[in-house]
Amino acid sequence: MDAAAAERSAAESRLERCSHTAFIEDNTLYVWGGYKVVGGEDIVLPSDEIWLCDLDSGMWEMRDMNGDRPPDLSGFCGSYLNGTFYIFAGCDPVGYTNQMFSVDLTEQSCMWKKVTDTKGTTPSPRNKHSCWVYRDRLIYFGGYGCKTIGQVQNTPSSSFVVEEMSWATIGDILFRCWGWNNEVSVYEPHTAMWSMPETRGPAPAPRGCHASTLLGNKGYISGGVETAELDMYCLDLDTWTWTQFDISSSCSPLGRSMFTMTPTSDNTLFIYGGLGTDGNTLNDAWQFNMQKKEWKEITHQHKDKPRVCHTACLGRDNDVVVFGGSSNMCLLMDSVTVLRAPSQNQCRDVFMFQTQPYSLFRLCEDLIAKNSEVFEEQLTWLPSKLRNKIDKRVAFFSSTNPVLTA
Repeated sequence: MDAAAAERSAAESRLERCSHTAFIEDNTLYVWGGYKVVGGEDIVLPSDEIWLCDLDSGMWEMRDMNGDRPPDLSGFCGSYLNGTFYIFAGCDPVGYTNQMFSVDLTEQSCMWKKVTDTKGTTPSPRNKHSCWVYRDRLIYFGGYGCKTIGQVQNTPSSSFVVEEMSWATIGDILFRCWGWNNEVSVYEPHTAMWSMPETRGPAPAPRGCHASTLLGNKGYISGGVETAELDMYCLDLDTWTWTQFDISSSCSPLGRSMFTMTPTSDNTLFIYGGLGTDGNTLNDAWQFNMQKKEWKEITHQHKDKPRVCHTACLGRDNDVVVFGGSSNMCLLMDSVTVLRAPSQNQCRDVFMFQTQPYSLFRLCEDLIAKNSEVFEEQLTWLPSKLRNKIDKRVAFFSSTNPVLTA
């Protein structure tokens, strides 16, 4: 293998990842961060690169990122707002952090910036939290992290569950507490202001590793706690009022964490995979109907693709686009300890769940692309823009493996 081929192979291997962040813009899937397991060790993936997948063609491109880039992070939360990508909190090589970094992805050269000189009180260091993007604000929920004893004393016990304490002196701090929270914190980029709204109603128990999504003016939270069945909450982001859904346990998904939840219509949410309370990686898909307040299991063709720590984004024609994750994370439990199984298989494939009938245009487009040799002469008659789109779909259906274009 020559040097160029070796470099290409090494780059492709970095597509395999867990606990990354992803979003879709203009039918392009953007992927950043995460980790892969090499020789039984978690290796955090480089923060100076972002991957783009053209979902029409399936072609991947890697872009370099420079500037004041984030340190190696795990358990961070990524969000995308008006062309800018934000990373907040997580664990770096020193410990839990509450730093924020941003990068303008509309610029030709992607330059990371550390967000400083903010106003208000920055949330305490944490990881395994989530974010809703609403009305040009980043709204964070939950996670696991540390607080000083003074912060804990000023935090309601219902909002922070102490799991562990350290008596080590750090500067003037006598000791710190670690635990789960259900706090809601708001960051407004245009004013660089942090705030913590006062919420009403039955809030979810403190948690992390949950699934969250935005639909309309409501943020939804599910899972991430050790319960037999999945729970479901929503927060009205205009009135800051929590609502808990009263769901029959007769047909509810197994409780789980590290799964995904994606809105697929005005009143349905789609969940996939995750780590079940039985300790196994799951391959089931469910829809939650908010009007009927009930779950429905979905029959699908991806039963051979169990996933945990993956991402799922709403794509073209309401497809749910799943990327990466681990296909065989398993927890080994005995009476004393909980251990993660040493062998994991990180994935780099992109697959989709069709949640609604496709338009006639989409059906024709895919039919032509799948049978391009039959329509070879007619393809030359197409306008260049449409021909380019069909060529991308031809490439998509003719390739089953990730392809790098740069």
